[in-house]
Amino acid sequence: MVDPKEKIAKRVAQELKEGDLVNLGIGLPTLVANYIPKGVHVFFQSENGIIGMGPEPEPGFENKDLTNAGGGYVTALPGAMTFDSVFSFALIRGGHLDVTVLGGLQVDEEGHLANWMIPGKMIPGMGGAMDLVTGAKRVIVAMTHTAKGEPKIVKKCTLPLTSIRRVDLIVTELAVIEPTDEGLVLREIAEETTVDEVVKLTEARLIIPDQVRRF
Repeated sequence: MVDPKEKIAKRVAQELKEGDLVNLGIGLPTLVANYIPKGVHVFFQSENGIIGMGPEPEPGFENKDLTNAGGGYVTALPGAMTFDSVFSFALIRGGHLDVTVLGGLQVDEEGHLANWMIPGKMIPGMGGAMDLVTGAKRVIVAMTHTAKGEPKIVKKCTLPLTSIRRVDLIVTELAVIEPTDEGLVLREIAEETTVDEVVKLTEARLIIPDQVRRF
C-alpha cells in the first residue's frame, strides 16, 4: 500500500514546471524533492539559506552542514548556492518564489490556510509560513485529508490563520481541490476512492464538476 504522504508528494511534484524556484515547507512538503519528473529541472529554495537543494542523501552520505529548514539532511546539486536569512527572506517577501509547498492543519471554504500553531501547544516559533503564503506566486497545500478521523478541509478555520490570502491548490491523499471565487472545486480524486467518500470526509462544501479526473 502506498504511503499517503508519498502519494501526496508525488502528485504535488507534477505541479512543478521547468525552471521554477520552489520553497518546500517543513515535514511532508520536503518529500516533493524526491519525486520530480525526469527531464524537469526546478530550483529548490529552503528558508534557512539554500537554492539548489537536492533529494535526501543516501544513508552514510549525510552532511551536518547541509539541512533543510526542518533540520533534515539534504543534498546540494551542482551550482547550488547558500546565503543568510536576510537574503532568503528578501527572496520570499519580494515575490521571487514561483511556488511554495506547505503543510496544513486546516484549510477552509475560502481557501484560507491555518498551519502555524495549535493554541495551548508549545511551538518553536512562527517560522516563515506567513511570509511564504503572502509572498509566493503560487501556494500549494500538501496535507493528509483528515487528522485522527476529523476533516482538515473545513467550513471555517478554528485555528489561527497563517494568511488571509487564498491558497491556489490543496493536495491530499484522496483529492486535488482548487479554491476559487465560487468555492472549493474538486478537480481530481485518487484511484482508490470515490467522490462520495471525499465529500463524506470533507466538512467544507465542495463544487463537483461534471468531469473529475483520477490520479
